[in-house]
Amino acid sequence: MYEKSFPSKRFKHTLDFLKKHVSPNEPILDLGVENPFSKIMQSEGYSVENTKGEDLDIDFSSVLDSDAEVVTAFEIFEHLLAPLNVLSKVKATKLVASIPLRLWFAPAYRSKTDPWDRHYHEFEDWQFNWLLEKAGWEIKETKKWAHPVKKIGFRPLLRLFTHRYYIVYAIRKTDN
Repeated sequence: MYEKSFPSKRFKHTLDFLKKHVSPNEPILDLGVENPFSKIMQSEGYSVENTKGEDLDIDFSSVLDSDAEVVTAFEIFEHLLAPLNVLSKVKATKLVASIPLRLWFAPAYRSKTDPWDRHYHEFEDWQFNWLLEKAGWEIKETKKWAHPVKKIGFRPLLRLFTHRYYIVYAIRKTDN
């Protein structure tokens, strides 16, 4: 159903996971500038506000000024030097976040043309869980999936069954 209407399998998995945990009547702050997936969320009836392109390692104004009930962060935290800082500042009570997992057979991603499009972190699942827990989040559900590519070779073969993406639904821990 989604395969023909979405640019990637990642978007289908992400939307299915989001719909399972977030209702369209819950306002969302999506970390990162408007992007193809934030437009998909809007087309599915979600009220989505994006951050404005500020450096989320040092400028938390969009997060602090938002009254959204949910924060989403799809492939954002790997670009930050210190994702703990922004994760600790989030006021929302729900978080849906995904990351690309570290692949043992490939180096961390670094664009040769865009100095901002680089992965400072490529997490293993336990590392991302630990980060979220340390920032005050309680993980309720997770999911992983592979990302095959249409190429021939050893790495493309490994991508057929090696998990590449990891998504988490978490709620803000309370002090009781």
